[in-house]
Amino acid sequence: MEQTIPHISNLQLLGALGFVALGGAASLYHGLRLERDLLWGSARTFVQLFVMGYVLTVIFGLRHPAPVLAFFLLMIGAAAWIIRNRVSERAVSFFAPTLASMVVSYLVITFVVTAFVVGVQPWWTPRFLLPLGGMVIGNSMNAVAIALERLFGELRSRRAQVEMMLSLGADYREASADMVRVAVKAGMIPSINAMMGVGIVFIPGMMTGQILAGADPLVAIRYQIVVMLMLVGSTTLGTLLVVWLVRKRCFGTKDELLL
Repeated sequence: MEQTIPHISNLQLLGALGFVALGGAASLYHGLRLERDLLWGSARTFVQLFVMGYVLTVIFGLRHPAPVLAFFLLMIGAAAWIIRNRVSERAVSFFAPTLASMVVSYLVITFVVTAFVVGVQPWWTPRFLLPLGGMVIGNSMNAVAIALERLFGELRSRRAQVEMMLSLGADYREASADMVRVAVKAGMIPSINAMMGVGIVFIPGMMTGQILAGADPLVAIRYQIVVMLMLVGSTTLGTLLVVWLVRKRCFGTKDELLL
């Protein structure tokens, strides 16, 4: 007998704040000073997700690609802005190349998945494009932030090596090749680790959601495999593009290191 999803009342939803209260109590006891972040993060979670729910209800009814793609680009822009605030580097302007690389890589990956792998017609159908694209953005956003932090850190910590290679006639690409490899690898490792543990260590979010919604677990598994492979592609393409574009901005017109 198929079981329906239990309804979560407002009171039950508020009761889940007990988990946040537990984190706040631990923060107070150990002097972590995270109470404000926990409170603010909880408030944003409620507001942002409820707003997203109402917005998606409207967007799912649209029959034209322009507003759907505009909303998808807005999601990418918000992710790029979050990365800008999370990455501590201020000597190099990296927001524009980060946004450009994210737009290109996420649109390409999401288009391939919806149009060819899943076979949605039309490919921009919001019920498929936005959830799948959102997973691409959310997971790849962390990879891009990690890659940028590692790139800037490696260039700074190995400045003497870079400058020595530049003085010996190498261009900025040759002088920073090792740093690029380290940065891209750092961005890709989380998605690779996720593939190693999926199905054994944890049941991923999309598969869990489909099972809770009553889908056949074997169907949910196929979608989750697509998602895991999609995330590897998006983190790879996203980190490669952003590191290549931002790396150039770390050097001046005469290939001098600006960091």
